[in-house]
Amino acid sequence: MESRNYRTLTEDDTIALGRELAGELSGVVLLIGNLGAGKTTLTKGIVEGRGVAAIDDVSSPTFTLIHQYGAAAKPVFHIDLYRLDEVREVETLGLDELFASGHLVLLEWAERFPSLLPRDRIEIRLRALDDDSREIEVSRPPNT
Repeated sequence: MESRNYRTLTEDDTIALGRELAGELSGVVLLIGNLGAGKTTLTKGIVEGRGVAAIDDVSSPTFTLIHQYGAAAKPVFHIDLYRLDEVREVETLGLDELFASGHLVLLEWAERFPSLLPRDRIEIRLRALDDDSREIEVSRPPNT
């Protein structure tokens, strides 16, 4: 996957981009961006685009840490590591099993724990701009 850049002007645009990307995403996807960058908004579109949940059913897993959307056959996992500070806390979540499952795993704030991340992953970087639009870059880092 070559790096691609997008710009969304509204929350609805960001959700629509998530729907568009939903069919091509697989495995582990890092959602990277500051608070308010649009990570959960993009996730709403991805989850809806995969047909596993409605937009209104998608919320940030900041306190629950992991949300599963969809049935056991083709679920999407949405994980937020914002409230965790140490590698040992993250290790208790069983991420290795989720990574190996072949299901789509969307990770927020995972870049804080690089030693736990699989090399084969997609990274989506979101940046809020001064005019409330979003710059979004989708890439697959080199598998080194």
